[in-house]
Amino acid sequence: MPSDPSYPKLRLGTAPDSWGVWNPSGDPLQTPWERYLDEVQAAGYRYSELGPFGYLPKDAGIIREAYAKRGLTLTGGTVFVALHKGAEALEKAKADVDAEMAVIGPNGARHVVILPEGFTDFDGNLTASPTLSADEWKALLSGMSDLGKYMADRHGAVLVFHSHADSHVGTQEEIERFLDGTDPETVQFCLDTGHVAYCGADNLKLVRDYPDRMQYVHLKQVDRAVKARVAEEKLGFAPAVRLGAMVEPPLGEPDMPSLLAALGALDRDLYCIVEQDMYPCDWAKPLPIAQRTYDYFRSCGMKVTR
Repeated sequence: MPSDPSYPKLRLGTAPDSWGVWNPSGDPLQTPWERYLDEVQAAGYRYSELGPFGYLPKDAGIIREAYAKRGLTLTGGTVFVALHKGAEALEKAKADVDAEMAVIGPNGARHVVILPEGFTDFDGNLTASPTLSADEWKALLSGMSDLGKYMADRHGAVLVFHSHADSHVGTQEEIERFLDGTDPETVQFCLDTGHVAYCGADNLKLVRDYPDRMQYVHLKQVDRAVKARVAEEKLGFAPAVRLGAMVEPPLGEPDMPSLLAALGALDRDLYCIVEQDMYPCDWAKPLPIAQRTYDYFRSCGMKVTR
């Protein structure tokens, strides 16, 4: 393994998602938050996201102490929004961002990963139309630009939008429409390599065509066989995850060495957060995967500090 990183500006981290965490507190299927942080440290990572708001404590002081105790740096948080629904949804998103920033801001994090509302439930059933009307697209795009400006002006924070499976922004066409229709000054992109590949979009093309918008990364891979089954059987995303749709590298797609080379060529500091969806899972499962994944990315030349 390289003693000096080939990509010194790509900072490897992880997230509660890689420990089977999808929900705030109170879910008995999820790894307890203190065990999560202990195992992040044990795996070698030094960077971690906050995860679903409320999974870790909502007290900035507790977070500061918990992360410092383990030598961890907080990279950002996540907020789910439904901005295609208009002005009321935008106001709720602002309030949710305020709550998120009250926790992560005092701990030095300024990236807020904004995820769009999905249209399937845990069983894979449709809960809304999978397509947006022209007016809903307009509300989504203008609302996202407004939210990004609000975050920058009020909190000095960066909105990084996360395209997502079973949402209205997932395919190549939808992602490009989103990026072309939002303000590049206030709306940046979280390249989730797994969700992009799952939806049939092109990670390398996005990096090549929108290099300035790539300001945050989620690293994951998709199992090709499960992806094919999803298409054939028209499965929802949550059932696909339970089938093992997301896998540790280098077992799936996209090809990581070529993607890391493209991200490294951007020559900017980037948090690259491992985020392998696997909900629910046995509590003993994540740590060995996290250690192998850490070692894999280290062997690819990423910046790590075990």
